[in-house]
Amino acid sequence: MIFTKEADFESALIQQLSNHGWESECIEYPTEEALVKNWADIIYKNNCSPDKLDKYPLTDSEMNQILMQIKMLKSPAMINDWINGKVVTIKRDNSDDTMHLGKNVSLKIFDRNEIASGQSVYQIARQPQFKGLNDVSRDRRGDVMLLINGMPVIHIELKRSGVPVDFAINQIDLYNRRGMFSGLFSLIQIFVAMTPEETVYFANPGTGEALKSEFQFHWADVNNEIIGDWTHIAGTLLAIPLAHELLGFYTIPDSSDGILKVMRSYQYYAASRIADIVSKADWGYTSPLGGYIWHTTGSGKTMTSFKTAQIIASVGDADKIVFLVDRVELGTQSLQAYQGFADSATSVEGTESGTILLEKLDSIEPKDMIIVSSIQKMNQLSKDDTRDDMLNRVKGKRLVFIFDECHRNTFGDMLRAIKDTFPHALLFGFTGTPIFKDNAKKTLATADLFGDELHRYSISDGIRDKNVLGFDITSVPTYTDDDLRNAVALREVGANTISDVMESPEKRERYYHFIHDVPMVRDYDRGYTRGIEDYIENGHYDNDPHRIAVIKDIHNKWLVQSYKGLFHGILATHSISEAISYYRLFRRYAPNLKVVALFDPTVDGEIDPATAVIKDESLEEILADYNTYFNQKFTVSNYASFKRDVCTRLAHKLQYRSNDVENDTDQYIDIVIVVKQLLTGFDSKYVNTLYVDKIMAYEEIVQAFSRTNRLYGPEKPFGSIRYYRKIHTMSRNIQDAFRLYSGAVPEGLYADKKDQNIRKMNVIVEDISDLFIAEDIEYYSKLPDNIASRHKFGRLFYQLRILMEAIRLQMFTWQKNIDEKLGLNLDEETYNTLAARYGELFSSSTSDGKTNPLIPFDLTAKAHKQESIRIDADYMNKNFEKYIRAYNIDDSDKTLIDQLRMMLHKSFAQLSQEEQRAARQILVDIEHKRLVFDENKTLTDYINDYMNVDWNAKIQHCINLLGVDEAKLRALLNAHVNEANIDEYGRFNELISTVDIERAKQNLGMVDQPHWKCIIKIKNILREFVIYNKLDGYKS
Repeated sequence: MIFTKEADFESALIQQLSNHGWESECIEYPTEEALVKNWADIIYKNNCSPDKLDKYPLTDSEMNQILMQIKMLKSPAMINDWINGKVVTIKRDNSDDTMHLGKNVSLKIFDRNEIASGQSVYQIARQPQFKGLNDVSRDRRGDVMLLINGMPVIHIELKRSGVPVDFAINQIDLYNRRGMFSGLFSLIQIFVAMTPEETVYFANPGTGEALKSEFQFHWADVNNEIIGDWTHIAGTLLAIPLAHELLGFYTIPDSSDGILKVMRSYQYYAASRIADIVSKADWGYTSPLGGYIWHTTGSGKTMTSFKTAQIIASVGDADKIVFLVDRVELGTQSLQAYQGFADSATSVEGTESGTILLEKLDSIEPKDMIIVSSIQKMNQLSKDDTRDDMLNRVKGKRLVFIFDECHRNTFGDMLRAIKDTFPHALLFGFTGTPIFKDNAKKTLATADLFGDELHRYSISDGIRDKNVLGFDITSVPTYTDDDLRNAVALREVGANTISDVMESPEKRERYYHFIHDVPMVRDYDRGYTRGIEDYIENGHYDNDPHRIAVIKDIHNKWLVQSYKGLFHGILATHSISEAISYYRLFRRYAPNLKVVALFDPTVDGEIDPATAVIKDESLEEILADYNTYFNQKFTVSNYASFKRDVCTRLAHKLQYRSNDVENDTDQYIDIVIVVKQLLTGFDSKYVNTLYVDKIMAYEEIVQAFSRTNRLYGPEKPFGSIRYYRKIHTMSRNIQDAFRLYSGAVPEGLYADKKDQNIRKMNVIVEDISDLFIAEDIEYYSKLPDNIASRHKFGRLFYQLRILMEAIRLQMFTWQKNIDEKLGLNLDEETYNTLAARYGELFSSSTSDGKTNPLIPFDLTAKAHKQESIRIDADYMNKNFEKYIRAYNIDDSDKTLIDQLRMMLHKSFAQLSQEEQRAARQILVDIEHKRLVFDENKTLTDYINDYMNVDWNAKIQHCINLLGVDEAKLRALLNAHVNEANIDEYGRFNELISTVDIERAKQNLGMVDQPHWKCIIKIKNILREFVIYNKLDGYKS
């Protein structure tokens, strides 16, 4: 259905919602005060028992107590925890309620388990009114708000047919930046941007916080097909019961980063499917094989499994839910994640030992209901016959085991022992790479061990939805194919040299067979004939020349690949002994890199006693170097703590979280050398490159490669993979792996190569050029005035920037573009100019004093970093010097002067609008002999001087106009405030109090105007000046 009017769409949506569990009587155009009164009525209705409010409604001051509690909560995550705490406590002051007067009373506000039942009330508010933050900002109206038990928890902004959903997102962003979602409206947990054709939903980021595209989702059906039609959205995502469940179960107040998160549709389907199976279990008779969830790595399996556990615990369908991992460092990571996801009503317990695990399983304390442990500790329980009474009690409980990464070491005796020890427990698995018959271990597939597949979200789904990145995969041979062929051919014919071969016809024939006929790698689709690489043992690569070649490849590209240390790399090696050799060679050939090796110190089966001694010595070396790098005190005896520290550093978690990561690289690792560690289960968006010097296949490839594909931003357009050993074998294995785990090679899996990216960039550059030409703007010197043109430019440059980051990682440089004729129709100066214009899109006003409407983009709204768009000040300053010299020579060539002036004006385009005005004025003053050139000053110095003079003059003009206190005015200007915080701590009103009212009236021509009108005018002038630096049209 096409909607040409937004109002018609709004009415149709409200009608549809009323058909799906929401009350048919809509609250029309309510003010905040009206909604507070509505909430008070519902709270009273739900709490009118004699032990609570009895027959005495809440007073205004009692409601203010509740609103004050909300105000004290600093983030949507804290508010979510507050809502799901079920009750709010007030001090009764209704004098009619003599029994409770002066006493604390706890009032029920929400119960996550009362879904379409009990006392739950579901209301729709049409066009709620948002009051302006001050007396000069206008009131606004939203579109549709959904209230549960009187609390506004879902806000919907609508746009008619044909309008991009971006504009609805922008509307939410605009309201949020201007502080509209405050007071009662700070209870909003989920925003929905909606057109008849497309819907995007996301959690409330907090007042004034920018909306991030990576946290904006489309709702999909159980097969991961995106639902676009608005009627289906109204009947699923926004319908009761799902809307209630979203608030109660599927939002996550993540304390690890303080951000409220909302689950994606595939996470909902997985968690609800497991919870449904548990709820219907006939304990003791139901098969222990509950099933497994196939969700690709990087899709949030840990969050999904936590929510699954929380739902089961909340409704009491099981006595214990145990989340099992198979490695210590992953147990620590998962425990931290679980505890971060938990709200105040949910406790998550770790287990330091098998004994503690058994005690927690036996405990009847509610806090011990959700447990994180390792499969190794769980396996120990089957061998412990000293505490049979306790173990027998545990066996009688309703136990749910959730296995993380269930494709791994769970295949073996430990899983069998757990099943035998707890035969009536329900077992569920989560994995991004289930084992199929094609790659089954010990002939058992994941379905054999855990039961049916319950839900699938494959890597092709993740890449399509942009929940994970694709890969830029590069083979880097350290031996040429010809060298390998020759080596294999000589060995197979039993010759040492080609001369030996030529002496025997039989040897010669067989030698040329290997040189010309044998493929480099076995092709299983064409039979089982061995390829050249099949004849080569791994020992062929176990030598220092090969490793040195790998290290040089890493080191030579490190500065670019790591984005100057922002990102980190993992080097996967074949064995512990090779990892040790690599570590020592890195210290010799790349001493500037902070390198650490991580492997299991107890694994000795693969090495002989002599090598075991070398391993022990190397552990001490690695720890000593690490302690020196990072001022630590780790020893072999506390190696587990060392591993945790490495993982925490690599993930930038806990004490290693930084607000200035790009400039705070000293505390981070550059390269981690591993054998098997970290290649599965470990998550860090700061890992962008995997270097592979080993042979992998199937799930090993997908798991290891996926360490690099977590989303970060434009600086990380893809995960980079570089592999060095048996490159043809690895290429075949990579194809086979992704064919198995995606059904085919999905679009976006492999990043475009440099020449493809350059062709795409040229198309975008042409589109940008046409846009600015149409707006009659030379040298891209300012943004277009037309809002639609700005919107288009923002989209185009964002795409251009992503491609620029991609080719930069593919070793593009501006000089190479010239020298090697790479074909990019763009120079560095023009790119930096475009980047400067792009940065201006996110300013609240342009430098020429015009208001800059916030433009909607489906991208991260952050200006390009200064170091990424470095303005070539040296180039501009040198041209300025040439211009001055030419201008001061009496017989100088006028053509040369004009040419230099044109070059300067072009370089001015890189500057902000304010800087451009100053630069142009400098040239005018020189040409009119008003400026005496100082050879010790650069053009940049002059620009700063002119801007300072202009800025101080503007401040003085404001002081003369209004008689305001200079010190307080400058202090507020230096605080760089916005509309939301301008009066924080009363500082704006304090500034207003210093105004000379009589002088202001005189200068503003308001002598005969009422006092209150003058005050409003003064506030308006000062607010515009303090926030936007605008002070035009007023004479002092």
